[in-house]
Amino acid sequence: MITIDKLCYHSRLRYENAGEKFAFAVITLLICVMSRSAAVAGIVLAVTGVLTVWKGGIPFFRYLRFLTVPLTFLFLSTLAIMFNISHTPLDLFAVSLGSWYLTASTHSFFYALQLILTALSAVSCLYFLAFTTPMPDILEVLRKLHCPRLLIELMLLIYRFIFVLLDIASAISVSQDCRLGNRDYKTALKSFGMLGSVLMIRAVSRSNRLYDAMEARGYDGTIRVLSEDRPPKKKVIAAIALFEIFLFIFALWRRFFS
Repeated sequence: MITIDKLCYHSRLRYENAGEKFAFAVITLLICVMSRSAAVAGIVLAVTGVLTVWKGGIPFFRYLRFLTVPLTFLFLSTLAIMFNISHTPLDLFAVSLGSWYLTASTHSFFYALQLILTALSAVSCLYFLAFTTPMPDILEVLRKLHCPRLLIELMLLIYRFIFVLLDIASAISVSQDCRLGNRDYKTALKSFGMLGSVLMIRAVSRSNRLYDAMEARGYDGTIRVLSEDRPPKKKVIAAIALFEIFLFIFALWRRFFS
């Protein structure tokens, strides 16, 4: 299994109502992104982190390790916003490059930090949902929200094939290692290309076999999955509503009165 799925199924929030967790994650994410406020993003990052680690029981350092993955991309993507090449030096710093300057302004620096914090907080909302809610429960919530049936079934099949392809790729990679297929860079590059081509052929073959098996079992265009009925709790709904109202009012205050 993928590490996120392992942590999800061991989370203490695993058996809470999926609709509550979905609503909390999505509404919080929307408010965070629309507010574009560093203060709101900080609150969201702290609350989702506490819920995921303390309430859900996810190991703290493993959670931080997952957060560093998008953080690296965010730093690289905001370099173009922070740094400028100009004839005129800006107020934060300037490095002379002949008649040009590699420079940055204080405004662009804080704007880049705000974007990083907002994006990281949005990712933390999705991490909260991923670390506490299994994929079948998320798909059941989407079904109740009348999401197109075709889209839900495609998501289910893609989710299933992620594990199939990972298993096949792992077996092929171990086989290549046993035959010294990664002894140097040139050989490793060739082995990687062969792995990709074989994986493509195996994926098509497995998908055809899966469809044949579904047809043999009476597939009529709808994939039916059993779901557990976990009624929502009034106190949890009230807590989510109060938090979202507070966050929305705070975001409005930060935008118009500060």
